[in-house]
Amino acid sequence: MSELQELRKKSLNLSVSDRLLLLKAITDSLNEELRPRPELPPDFLDKFRGIGKTDSPPSNDEEVEAMLEERLVEKYLKS
Repeated sequence: MSELQELRKKSLNLSVSDRLLLLKAITDSLNEELRPRPELPPDFLDKFRGIGKTDSPPSNDEEVEAMLEERLVEKYLKS
C-alpha cells in the first residue's frame, strides 16, 4: 500500500474536527509553496513609515470633513 493510500485511510478514521484541522494545515502549506511571499528588505518598515511624513501639520476635523465632502461631490454629482 502506498504512503498516500495509508494517509488517506488514517485520515478517514479521524474525527471531523481533526480532519478539518488537517485540511487547513494542508491548504496552508500548499498556499505557502504555490504563492511564496517575497522577502522584504530589512529597512522596509523605516522606508514605509517615511511615506506619510510631511512638513505640514495634520489636517483638523473641519478640513478633513471638507475634503470628504468635496470627494463625494466629485464622485456622485460630477460625471
